[in-house]
Amino acid sequence: MKRNDAIFKKTGWELVKSALMPILFTAAIILIIVYALRQTEQASRAEGLVILEDSIRRAVVTAYAIEGRFPESLQYIEENFGVHIDRNRFVVHYMIFAPNIMPEILVIER
Repeated sequence: MKRNDAIFKKTGWELVKSALMPILFTAAIILIIVYALRQTEQASRAEGLVILEDSIRRAVVTAYAIEGRFPESLQYIEENFGVHIDRNRFVVHYMIFAPNIMPEILVIER
């Protein structure tokens, strides 16, 4: 059997190149996964903010429909309409002008 010596005679650069390719490929895959997870987390945070604001608005409108006036405070909404506000994560601005005018509601992430 004749052995092909060209296969076994690799230069130093060829050996480094053949060893680096799998490492670079794996690193690229890991970076893509990390990027995708961060994008998913940002989308989830934004969705949580929208859901909280919608929940507060629905509770305010429901209170107006049932009681004939808008709630005077966020505490009233939390106690009587089951809206939970994660105050460690969100800041809610709730300003009422009059009992028959829709209050200003603004939810901001900390």
